[in-house]
Amino acid sequence: MINKICIIGVGLIGGSFAAGLKQSNQAKIIVGFGRNENSLIKAQSLGVIDKYSLDIATALQGVDMVLIATPVDSFGTILKLIKPYIDDSVIISDVGSTKGSVVSIAKQIFGRVPKRFIPAHPIAGKEKSGVEASDGALFNNKRVILTPENDTDTQALEAVSELWKILGAQVETMTHQQHDDLLAMTSHLPHMLAFGLMSYLIENNPDARDYAAGGFKDFSRIASSDSIMWRDICLNNSADIVKHIKGYQESLDKLSNLIENNQSEALENLFAEAKSARDEWIKD
Repeated sequence: MINKICIIGVGLIGGSFAAGLKQSNQAKIIVGFGRNENSLIKAQSLGVIDKYSLDIATALQGVDMVLIATPVDSFGTILKLIKPYIDDSVIISDVGSTKGSVVSIAKQIFGRVPKRFIPAHPIAGKEKSGVEASDGALFNNKRVILTPENDTDTQALEAVSELWKILGAQVETMTHQQHDDLLAMTSHLPHMLAFGLMSYLIENNPDARDYAAGGFKDFSRIASSDSIMWRDICLNNSADIVKHIKGYQESLDKLSNLIENNQSEALENLFAEAKSARDEWIKD
């Protein structure tokens, strides 16, 4: 059990983490910190956090762990803010969707990645944001990826891993390079496609949405995701995202050529292979 934890950024993910800790009695005191006092008041009224402070020194007093749940682009500012008020005994973790940039920022601020800093990424979420959407069961049966360094403190790693497991998550570890490449393909690229599809529709015929059936709505659903968060993800994992966008463009070129040249058998094989792969995937 954690005696005292500070959640920096009590939105959907930070709030859900806090709510999960509450429901499983894994933290005696949960303190919220952020810039929006109304949001923190709301979090306290919902029972997600025990108390809050707009003063970082007060929020971090006596903490065992800090969880950073703000947009990735804010990490430099956050780490500079907390550095004077924590020591090597405090576990630091995060929930950012990119990990290489987080490691790089930590090195810039601390001179190295602190041994008790455990980068983490819960692969879970909703289109809705804010503490009002928080859900203590959000991480149940969801993957959480931890990307420790070679010299990471094993006790801190085990403590963070155990917390996520208690919240119902399936915890995996990999390097931050592996994480960023994998997530660029499976999460970041699909979001880029959804955003791009909506942009294409708006630019070419906004009225076309009136004729969109369920398939279009299903495909474009994730374009309702938070724009600031996804801006930050793109800026912090640009190389891997661009690599997979270009790779996908090659796949579209191949498909376009098959259609243009009336390659019926090849088209059918491509579609059948894709259908089979997805059908097998959703069985899990």
